[in-house]
Amino acid sequence: MSNLKKFVIALLLLVVLIPAGAFGYIYFKLNSMYDSSSDIKTLNKTDYKAEKGVTNILLVGTDGRTLEETSRSDSMMILTIDAKHKSIKLTSLARDTYVDIHGHGEQKLTHAYAYGGINLLVETIESNFKLDIQNYAIVNFFSFMDIIDTLGGVVVDVQPGEINELNKYIPECYNLDKNSNKGEMKLIDHSGKQKLDGYQALSYGRIRKNDDALERDKRQRALMESMFDGVKNLPVSKYPELVDTILPYIKTNMKPTTILSLGSSVLSMGSLDIKTLEFPMEEYSNGGIYGNAGWVWRYDEDKCLPILHDFIFNDVMYQKTN
Repeated sequence: MSNLKKFVIALLLLVVLIPAGAFGYIYFKLNSMYDSSSDIKTLNKTDYKAEKGVTNILLVGTDGRTLEETSRSDSMMILTIDAKHKSIKLTSLARDTYVDIHGHGEQKLTHAYAYGGINLLVETIESNFKLDIQNYAIVNFFSFMDIIDTLGGVVVDVQPGEINELNKYIPECYNLDKNSNKGEMKLIDHSGKQKLDGYQALSYGRIRKNDDALERDKRQRALMESMFDGVKNLPVSKYPELVDTILPYIKTNMKPTTILSLGSSVLSMGSLDIKTLEFPMEEYSNGGIYGNAGWVWRYDEDKCLPILHDFIFNDVMYQKTN
């Protein structure tokens, strides 16, 4: 399963969104996902754009079967907790974005993690997109099915043209699902809004052939938004089970106190509506085969970076021109 999806990176945000009543239970458990091996001084050594009250967290979903396995970063997003404007933002970074990777030349963004782990990936994002990234979380795709099942499923709007591709992946995902209560395998037989189990949702997120990468991003964000709704509506009695399900699949350089502080900041905002942006912007980018790099997105830096910075730091929503 090399083409894993961006929705797995929602796991860190799920931790942040767990209401304050559960923090006493998870405080010491949070140490289990703390990664002290990264060079924090290296991550913090940057002159790129940063603003007080705006916290950027790089969320990385890997295509390895474990957190320790060397792999490419299949999914990358920047989670922005903006206390200044009281908003939460997610910026999707296309894995095929054409960037300069230090020591390796110009290649796809997804290759940076395989070449040099989280440090090189952070350095690549900072140097190409002119952003200061001080925090990260890495998640493993196996967690996704477990989370969905703990939440009781997710509701998505399946389009008629997606059914065949969705069902193509269901047998494999069903066999990977370790949930003892998953029941018999069920294929999707109709379009429209419906609740998907963990293995069905993973299959939905893996759809690739019907459209382009930007459409796949939209499906993955729809899954995440449904997951967030599930967390907000989860009974308090289910918090410990959710925490125990999430934590083994996450590695982060954020200490428990940092996560608790961010969680408090998010809860103080009241609304948990999430604003989203896709990078690069399709109208200022060219997608296609380029040299030996394969299929990549080449973007206009002078157009795309100001839009990215305005979204993250000034809370300005991008409006595509006609």
